[in-house]
Amino acid sequence: MTEVLLAVGTRKGLFIARRRGGAWEFDDGPYFNAQAVHSVAIDVRGGSPRLLAGGDSAHWGPSVFHSDDLGRTWTEPARPAVRFPKDTGASLERVWQLHPAAAEPDVVYAGTEPAALYRSEDRGETFTLVRPLWEHPTRSRWVPGGGGEGMHTVLTDARDPRAVTVAVSTAGVFRTTDGGASWAPSNSGVAAVFLPDPHPEFGQCVHKVARDAADPDRLYLQNHWGVYRSDDTGAHWTDIGEGLPSTFGFAVAAHPHRGGTAYVFPVTADIDRVPADRRCRVYRTADAGKSWQPLTWGLPEGDHYGVVLRDALCTDDADPAGVYFGNRNGEVYASADDGDSWRPLAAHLPDVLCVRAAVVG
Repeated sequence: MTEVLLAVGTRKGLFIARRRGGAWEFDDGPYFNAQAVHSVAIDVRGGSPRLLAGGDSAHWGPSVFHSDDLGRTWTEPARPAVRFPKDTGASLERVWQLHPAAAEPDVVYAGTEPAALYRSEDRGETFTLVRPLWEHPTRSRWVPGGGGEGMHTVLTDARDPRAVTVAVSTAGVFRTTDGGASWAPSNSGVAAVFLPDPHPEFGQCVHKVARDAADPDRLYLQNHWGVYRSDDTGAHWTDIGEGLPSTFGFAVAAHPHRGGTAYVFPVTADIDRVPADRRCRVYRTADAGKSWQPLTWGLPEGDHYGVVLRDALCTDDADPAGVYFGNRNGEVYASADDGDSWRPLAAHLPDVLCVRAAVVG
């Protein structure tokens, strides 16, 4: 029977749910009790699933854990998997992102705070700092945003393992086409409304980037004010926010199979961080941003205050697709029909930081 695994990282631990058929069941938990879990990856490459989690203990600090039995038991490396070399003068605050590479079976990338990219060639057991990005000539002018200076997006290209796209708050999008040897800002068309020059080469407060399922050159970007699409792997961006109740928000996710289809969760404003119009609504585009449809069936009605953070909206790889989100109220919702209808899976959890789901059996 097909099993879907759902991992929910919260301010106080990791919660795991499993669906066999139509029934969801949560494990006894949480895992990593009292640790903030900012990042989770479900690596299903090669037929041997591995889960990765970026935990953050208030006492022991951040670490990357892995599980090879679908989250039932976890291993922490004897030495910290992600750490800054002494000569950088930096120390790890958290692991924002864990990303299994699309074209390299054993490669996993990690994005951190301070904003840095790490590469693993052993499925996440050890990581090495990608020096050219850490030493980028613009770095001294990267300014942390309200949530810190985090590398929260890492995208790899199944067609070319040398092509990697990352996004940093608040430095913007950067790309490499030579395996990380060199990096260039990739923010043309993305506004930085909070700066005197609203269209700088870098310095945008990008909140999340997702890749289209059918057209790998197409990317979707949720900015600090603004929703954008690129049709040339990020070289140029076009505003697609018309039709949304607000273009401020944190999360964006792409449908796993259907081209031109993506999801966002609009938030009222940067100074009023509640759902737009105080309604719990996911918005979906099926035409690459030309139009947007609110998805509300099964979601709470009336005033609602649960904001969805940048990594707390995701899809699985089922058909029809499962779509999931968690919010800062500690609620988790799931759709098994591409977002057309929703059901609550959990309430009263700690603050939800990230959500990941995948078909694992």
